[in-house]
Amino acid sequence: MSASTPNGKINVLFVCLGNICRSPMAEAVFRELVDKSQLRDRFEIQSAGTGSWHAGERPHRGTREVLSRHGIDPNGLIARQVSQDMLDHADYVVVMDSENLSDLRSWQIDQSKVSRLLDYAADINVRDVPDPYYDGRFELVYELSRLGSQGLLKHIREQHAL
Repeated sequence: MSASTPNGKINVLFVCLGNICRSPMAEAVFRELVDKSQLRDRFEIQSAGTGSWHAGERPHRGTREVLSRHGIDPNGLIARQVSQDMLDHADYVVVMDSENLSDLRSWQIDQSKVSRLLDYAADINVRDVPDPYYDGRFELVYELSRLGSQGLLKHIREQHAL
């Protein structure tokens, strides 16, 4: 798989429902792993939501607090709705759950580049990252994002010989 962005970077797009809890958490966690691997110049990392309810807002307070507690800067993350252009330019469209996966089936997108984040997490039998918006399980979402992001980065490094 080759990078589809004009600048030759590998484009990773994380998608959830509103883009204020799970996908910005995964975006920040994945970016931190990429930075620690000294590969930042090889990636374009972003997130979006299938819905527009929170467009323009900062991530949920629970997401910001958990990221900060783990030493990850949540600043600069702003919710937005997924667009056809984002999907067209993404090499990897990584959704948080089966509902997000189903929502993207109605878009014009190469389904082979769409996966769930936890498809990359070894040794766990969960495939959907639960939405913490109503139940407050932001720490669980962080842990699942960390596990999935580690596996995703490993997969990408193997695919692109990084």
